[in-house]
Amino acid sequence: MAKAIGLGGIFFKSRDPVALSAWYAKHLGLPLEDWGGVRFDEDAARPGSTLWAPFAADTGYFAPSTQPYMINFRVDDLDALLTQLRAAGVTVDERTDNNELGRFGWIMDPDGTRIELWQPPA
Repeated sequence: MAKAIGLGGIFFKSRDPVALSAWYAKHLGLPLEDWGGVRFDEDAARPGSTLWAPFAADTGYFAPSTQPYMINFRVDDLDALLTQLRAAGVTVDERTDNNELGRFGWIMDPDGTRIELWQPPA
């Protein structure tokens, strides 16, 4: 059975993501990267990392969800998991994305929250 193998990130909307990131850097010591978020590498034996990333309040990236956040889970086999989820009646976005960061797919949970599924590159 394909499954989630870790938390890939927490993404949330902010009225001023640049100022909010600076606040977290100043007060919690988060090591901001040029793209405005933070990458936490916890386990060198397992691919992937956990991201903390504020997005602009008007981002469309979380659509069709109206929630102010999106959760990203690392998964071991994106294609198999999406097949399982479709068979279980879960709302699965037909679009997937493949790039240098890995493979991505999206689903909606029962509360209408968009969930990003990420298979890191090998």
